[in-house]
Amino acid sequence: MVAVLEATGIRLSELAGIRYDPGDPLGGDVDLWHREITVHGKGGKTRIVKISHDAARSLDRYLRVRARHAQAYRPQLWLGVSNRGPMTAGGIYQVIVRRGRQCGVEVFPHRFRHHFSHTWLDRGGAEGDLMELNGWTSLQMLRRYGASARNARARRSYDRVMQDSC
Repeated sequence: MVAVLEATGIRLSELAGIRYDPGDPLGGDVDLWHREITVHGKGGKTRIVKISHDAARSLDRYLRVRARHAQAYRPQLWLGVSNRGPMTAGGIYQVIVRRGRQCGVEVFPHRFRHHFSHTWLDRGGAEGDLMELNGWTSLQMLRRYGASARNARARRSYDRVMQDSC
């Protein structure tokens, strides 16, 4: 879950809504071959997000363990421990917060969305592409998420932009 959140910045509800069907690769939302996940966002909007090689590897490992789960027949990707059923958004939230505490870090699922957006912009990703990946239709959302680290990005860009001006 953490690897997918880090690689995509998807919403918690989108993460909880991912479906998986091992018998029919086209029936689920996970395509490890192309490193893509179909997510179902706000307002029933569907989009495809890419995942990193590391996230695909982590997800592949999870799917191998999931195959031995008593409820592996369920279409929801994320299944609870001790043969419990599919995890809800609330359950996933609790897992992420608990894992963060175990690592000594205060973390919440939504922070991954901010981190993904900041990293995308910091590495020179196009704003329009970020809007598409995050499922935004409004520039207001781009400004809101980009503002959290705008000053730090601007200072890092200074040397690159002003390199030979003196």
